Amino acid sequence: MSIRSTLRALLLVRKGTLGGLSEESAGPDPVALFGHWFEDASRAGLLLPEAMNLATVNSEGMPSARLVLMKSFGDDGFVFYTNYESRKARDLEANPQAALTFHWRILQRQVRVEGRVSRTSESESEAYFRTRARGSQLGAWASVQSSPLADRDELVARMKARRAEFHGRDIPLPPFWGGYRLHVERFEFWQGRLDRLHDRLEYVRDGQSWTMRRLSP
Repeated sequence: MSIRSTLRALLLVRKGTLGGLSEESAGPDPVALFGHWFEDASRAGLLLPEAMNLATVNSEGMPSARLVLMKSFGDDGFVFYTNYESRKARDLEANPQAALTFHWRILQRQVRVEGRVSRTSESESEAYFRTRARGSQLGAWASVQSSPLADRDELVARMKARRAEFHGRDIPLPPFWGGYRLHVERFEFWQGRLDRLHDRLEYVRDGQSWTMRRLSP
C-alpha cells in the first residue's frame, strides 16, 4: 500500500471503529451496504479487495475452503469462475450450497454470505472469458484443476501444447470451465469496535425483502 492509501485506510478504520455500524446507517438493503463496504475497501488501496473465502461441503459432509476472486455482485448474487472439474466444482455439483467470507482486516470489517449456488449461463461465462488475458485463457485449457501432476514440467508442457494449438486464432471457451453464482439467503456484517464489543448485523432473505437483526459479538 502507498502512504496515501494507508492514510485513507486509517481514516476509514477510525470512522468505523468509533462510529460503529448502526441499524440506521446500515439500511434495509444488504446488497447496497456490501457495495458501500467494498467501495471503501477499494478506495483504501487494499490488495485484491475482491478476494473471498469460498467454503463448500462434499457429498460425504467434508468441508473445504479456499480463496477465489469475486467477479461481480448484485441483487442476483455473487459470481466467480472456475474449472467445472475442480474439487470445488465437484462439491458444488453434489451439494449446491456454499458460504463466502470477505475479510478487510485493516478496516476491521468482515462480511459473511451464505446461499445456494447455480452455474452461470454459457453466454455469461463466454463474455467473461473474453475479458481474460490470453495467458489466462490458455491456462484454463492447460490445467486439469485439482488433478495430480507428476511435476511442474508436465504443466508447462501442457501450456506449451495449448499455446501451439491456438496460435494465431481466438481461444474458445473450454467446455469444462465457467461461472457459478451464489444466490444469497443470508448476510452478516461485522464491524470491529473497542473492547471487543463488535457490531454484527444479520440479514435473512424474506421473500423479496430482508429481515435484519443484531447479533451478540
